[in-house]
Amino acid sequence: MKNKKIVIAGIAAVAAVLLCAVISIACGVKSVGVRSMIGAFIENGAPALEVSIVRARIPRTVFGLIAGAALSVSGLLMQSITRNPIADPSILGVNTGASLFVVCGIAFGHISNGNQYIMLAFVGAFLTAVLVYGLASVGKGGATPIRLALSGAAAGTALQSLVNTVMLPDSHVMDQFRFWQTGSIGGASWSDIRIISPYLLIGFVLAVYLIPSLNILALGDETATGLGVNVTRIRVLAALAGVLLCAAVTALAGPIGFVGLMVPHLMRAVLGPDLKKLLPFSAAGGACMLVLSDVAGRILGRPGELESGIITALIGGPVFIMIIRKVKVRSI
Repeated sequence: MKNKKIVIAGIAAVAAVLLCAVISIACGVKSVGVRSMIGAFIENGAPALEVSIVRARIPRTVFGLIAGAALSVSGLLMQSITRNPIADPSILGVNTGASLFVVCGIAFGHISNGNQYIMLAFVGAFLTAVLVYGLASVGKGGATPIRLALSGAAAGTALQSLVNTVMLPDSHVMDQFRFWQTGSIGGASWSDIRIISPYLLIGFVLAVYLIPSLNILALGDETATGLGVNVTRIRVLAALAGVLLCAAVTALAGPIGFVGLMVPHLMRAVLGPDLKKLLPFSAAGGACMLVLSDVAGRILGRPGELESGIITALIGGPVFIMIIRKVKVRSI
């Protein structure tokens, strides 16, 4: 009976992702019908304008689905290795670290290749994650949720000031960077999907491989060590997977926040702590959330668009406050 419920839930999750994909292709500044979506792949099956709209929205939708899944799984991994319900790339300042390295690459290295963006974002995100966790671990009590949030906020503020220092004196860098920094999937293309796919595939495969060990790690470090788990190795590998997923998306879409915070937290409340269930459902939930946020930005921003990063922040801010209020900590 339990397996039957999981199968039904899995089918519902796949159906939800497909429905979100259809909504993303159909809705926007100009909406198109299902007949036009089908006709776009048939010669003379739909008006030329609607064909061009559908074909332009398909890569945007595909990119949004895989990017949302990646951000959600990244947040889930960070929450698992820190045992912290508010761990998330945006809350911990990881996105800002990636942004700093990208803007430095634009200003001093004149980078323009997607792979260069991703590598710089990965290095910046990983170093920032290490810095934030190190700051939060100093003193009595270790890296509590509140300490991690405060350390992430402090690191994010400091790094953002460095981003502004590098960006503002150069108008070319500022023009190239300012649209990127709000976080958007609006300019996604098939080329972007080809560039990002290998990195996300590595991150997803590594995350799936680590599920059994991370489930044991949730029992506590001493118990995990007693059961034969190399705690340090698992934490490092999980951190690498989480940062890679986050950095790859951030490099091409900008720092989109709160997806990795909200979706895993909601899924954990519904499904429990087992990562075998949480990981696939969090991926599906993140995909749906980012795509629907993109659709909302198109509709609310008519005749222009609101970036999806703005929509996720509007939703995520109150959720973050709610989670913080529920988190019980013994010290700050």
